[in-house]
Amino acid sequence: MSQKSTERLRDYLAQLPPQSQALLMRELERAVERGDDVAVANLVLEQLRKIVRGAEQDEQIQPRSDDPARLLFRPLEPFLAETNFPTRPGQLRRASLLPIWQWLAREGAPEAAREFERALAAATESGPMEIAARKFQLAAAEAIIKVAGPMQDDRQRALARVGPPSVVEDLLPIGLVLQAREALETLGSRLPSQIRVLSDSQIASAMDALKLPSLQTPQLLPFALSLIAQRLAAPWQIIRLAIKMAASDDELRVAATPYGIAVTIALHDLSFVAACLRTDIKRGHFDYVSEQLKTLHDGVRGLRTELDLRNDSTWGRQLTSVRADTSNALQSEIDSVPGRVRRILRQRADKDIAAGAKIDMSEVEDAAALIDFVAVCRTYASELAINEVTLRTFSDLQHYVEQSTEGLVQSLRGGDARARAFRQQQVKAAIRFCEVLFGHDYASLMNRAAENAVTGERKSSRAG
Repeated sequence: MSQKSTERLRDYLAQLPPQSQALLMRELERAVERGDDVAVANLVLEQLRKIVRGAEQDEQIQPRSDDPARLLFRPLEPFLAETNFPTRPGQLRRASLLPIWQWLAREGAPEAAREFERALAAATESGPMEIAARKFQLAAAEAIIKVAGPMQDDRQRALARVGPPSVVEDLLPIGLVLQAREALETLGSRLPSQIRVLSDSQIASAMDALKLPSLQTPQLLPFALSLIAQRLAAPWQIIRLAIKMAASDDELRVAATPYGIAVTIALHDLSFVAACLRTDIKRGHFDYVSEQLKTLHDGVRGLRTELDLRNDSTWGRQLTSVRADTSNALQSEIDSVPGRVRRILRQRADKDIAAGAKIDMSEVEDAAALIDFVAVCRTYASELAINEVTLRTFSDLQHYVEQSTEGLVQSLRGGDARARAFRQQQVKAAIRFCEVLFGHDYASLMNRAAENAVTGERKSSRAG
């Protein structure tokens, strides 16, 4: 990987919350231990460790195989949400785990917790820990369900001792997932590692794998569906299970089945992608915009095509909101691009160019990234309601950059020698924009024209 790409990777990783950085490090360490994608995992780990060392002044996060809380909550990993974005059915807040662990050790299941920690202390680094972990998971699940269940006499006071409302909200689902660990692992083992298209045959296989009675409850079905959605190359396709169960694409009939929660999951996940897209655009981060736009485009089109949604229904309003929020964020950024390009390429009189004037090449690269962003938006414009502004802006950029490049190249043939260095920087910026807008061949052609203009001017000066 080039130095520039490595720096961009490190900048992205540095933007992650500390909890996300720690989670990513643990997952990559496990991948290294398994031998999966070692080269990529080691590269990302190296950058993460540098960030953590810098942020925590040499306090390194080391891989831990004997962390009791981590072993207890390992079955929850597929369902943990890192961000402050609201969770949906089938998701749990990672921030809830620590208070629940502390409550278990303090009063929920203190004897079982101490026995678990003693078992881990006695185990060797490579020794089996799963039996002790499973025993404690069942004890923890029993304690959680007892305090969070409806039969608890002094339920509110007992729950208040666990943690704040957000933790209490996650408490019972955590207990149920720990209790159903084997059923969820069985489901996961019966699914392909990746499902490119949820076709009829794949739907039949998934429905067969979901037949475990313990997974059919209203509390656990969202987690089972989330597990399936994670295996899908296009997660929005999880709605096909609900459509199959309802034997109809009518939203009322789909919503009437337990599997209607799949539509809620798909809409929530699209809303999350849209929120991430808006955040990245505000921060000027465009590395993942193409993937985000494709996810949103395909998801919105899929739900509109495969479900008969009413505009005034809850699902219909949610989908409309995703489209509108995405469209507004994209349109605002697209509208700003021509102005950024004009500020760099605007031709000025020699007298207006100060001695030693320079163009910030990082600003040029930012503008090039924005031009590429507009080009990417063209691919997904119609479904995201930005067709008109995208086509108009891209056409205007092509016309303006083409004319400006030709004009700037011509300006190299004459004018004040003091201003020529600045004009050469403008030409370099213009050729960079041409590469994005018209391709490498056209950019190379204009680069040769610029070189010829400078060479011709020098020859003319010597002849005179």
